[in-house]
Amino acid sequence: MRTGTFHKPGQRLQAVSPRAIRAVFGALALSLLCGLPATAETRFEALLEKFGKPSADSGIYHSNGRIEAQTVDVASKYAGRIASVTAQEGDLLAAGDPIAQIETADTRAKLNGAKATVLRARAAKAVSEATLMQAQSTLAVAQTNYERTVKLHNSGTTAQSVLDDATNALNSAKASVAMARAQISDAEAMIAASEADVQQVQLALDDLTITSPLRGRVLYRLHEPSEVVAAGTPVVTLLDLTDVYMNIYLPATVVGRLAVGDEARLILDPIPDIVAPARITFISPGAQFTPKSVETAEQREELVFRVKLTVPRALLEKYEAQIKTGVRGIGFVRTTPDAEWPAHLQVKIPD
Repeated sequence: MRTGTFHKPGQRLQAVSPRAIRAVFGALALSLLCGLPATAETRFEALLEKFGKPSADSGIYHSNGRIEAQTVDVASKYAGRIASVTAQEGDLLAAGDPIAQIETADTRAKLNGAKATVLRARAAKAVSEATLMQAQSTLAVAQTNYERTVKLHNSGTTAQSVLDDATNALNSAKASVAMARAQISDAEAMIAASEADVQQVQLALDDLTITSPLRGRVLYRLHEPSEVVAAGTPVVTLLDLTDVYMNIYLPATVVGRLAVGDEARLILDPIPDIVAPARITFISPGAQFTPKSVETAEQREELVFRVKLTVPRALLEKYEAQIKTGVRGIGFVRTTPDAEWPAHLQVKIPD
């Protein structure tokens, strides 16, 4: 059955104005929104309002910020075509885990050539050693002949020319021994240089396998297989999960009471019931205008100093799977060193 407004046959329908349509849809949207739960924006505003306006004289001061982690661009040391990229965005990698592979055909050919040069140098050394043995044998014969000739010459039974020939033969044999030894030294130097070339090419071959320099999570995968990259081109960006922190921005009246190493606390928007420990690891030496990331208009109107609140590494290692950067939260510092943390700011971490 067709539903709607009935009209008489032949009667013209009255057009509905655009303003009326907008009014109907506006009322519908308003009725839907009234039934929705609080948005993330209003929830965070409620969290800020819960702690009120910060005051340096209260002993505890707070400001808002976002969880951040140190990023590391992992690059290719050598130019080449990417054969494969094994790391996916979001993967948790340990130090040494493979990330990508650069094609290795050219480098393997160089490695084989360097190894062949080592073999040739070793063969040259073996030939020189054989030559030395022969030269030493010739020297021994020449030495014996020379000594006999000297005795005969001294007794007057041998001419001077015979002694001269024996002397020349002895000197020639000594020169041959020296030359053979020099050839051995040269061959040993060639072996050392060739082995160094092999080691260098092997290192280059190893570097064509791009590995993670630290334990971290893949934030961005920047290149894909078959792409040609230049030396130093980042292939992925990692989040260092051992260096997680929140930057908050505080006025000079507060910063003057803080010191690097002081305790701090963090409460995050998605989990407001958790209170995480932190420490002040950096205080900016210069003032700046407050970044737009600071939520409250009052705090954006003044010059402030950046203060870095770092989460302990042991805690990060325990909860590394739950670490999310970009999450908003509130950082708390003590403006009075001996001030006690109130009950709602005592460390509260789930087992």
